[in-house]
Amino acid sequence: MTDILFDLQQKVAMKPALEAKLRELQNQRREYDREVISLRVAFRKEQEDVEKLEGRSLANYFFQVVGKLDEKLDQERREAYAAKVKLDAAERELAGIESDIAEIQSQLNEIRVAEEQYKEELEKKRAVLKASGTAAADQIIEIEQKIAALEAQKKEIKEAISAGYSARSTADRILSELESADGWNTWDMFGGGGIITHMAKHSHLDEAQDLVSDLQSKLRRFKTELADIQITANMQVNVDGFLRFADYFFDGLFADWAVGDKINQSMNSVSSTKSQISSTLDKLNSMEQAADHGIASLKQQVDDLIVKA
Repeated sequence: MTDILFDLQQKVAMKPALEAKLRELQNQRREYDREVISLRVAFRKEQEDVEKLEGRSLANYFFQVVGKLDEKLDQERREAYAAKVKLDAAERELAGIESDIAEIQSQLNEIRVAEEQYKEELEKKRAVLKASGTAAADQIIEIEQKIAALEAQKKEIKEAISAGYSARSTADRILSELESADGWNTWDMFGGGGIITHMAKHSHLDEAQDLVSDLQSKLRRFKTELADIQITANMQVNVDGFLRFADYFFDGLFADWAVGDKINQSMNSVSSTKSQISSTLDKLNSMEQAADHGIASLKQQVDDLIVKA
């Protein structure tokens, strides 16, 4: 098979995978559209609560009378900050989804052009094989099409594996930051604290927060790469939760801050997600090996047909 025909076959074979990714991204866009609208409403409400306590309102007057205005204001500011962090994360993901959709639509446009070229090259090769008198001409073409499809599938698997390893690496970094924060928190609880301990603990929490935004993007990309790869029904259900990872994480983390800097809930959330990533990667690696075996077997069939021709 000529290189140009093989390249065209692979490109055309990518079309179903790209269409599956596009559908997945469109579903993600709908989900994040709703999420952003909901979070904007929640943030505005939290901001209004802060402004009421900072200005002239009955709530401001009441908390001043009972001597708890500063305490209530700190709580409302913390809740407003938490709402803004979640909103910012969702808006970043929505922008990323729009960019990914545009990229895949561009690739699909290129494939539509490649499909016409592929038909022309395929007819040329079929004519050459028939003219040569090879009895197995159509069989060879059919097997080569299967090889191209498997090569395209292997490419998708490798991209998913790469996305998975990247996400797992970030999860490890988050766990490291949370473990450090937990260590400083324990030191603080047993009287070894002070301002330095407090700052060190929150420095690690801030770093974890930044990394969670990065991990959310990587989880979303991992889920998109898995769109056309059939693993198991159970695994597909599990990875659906990837899109809400940051939301769950921030709910746990900010709640922990409010009740005393307990970080276990957030660590459990990250560990659970890392476990799901690892389980999916194990299956993907097995699928890549199976694809390699299938490609090698089909190539041997082609060689055998040519030898017998």
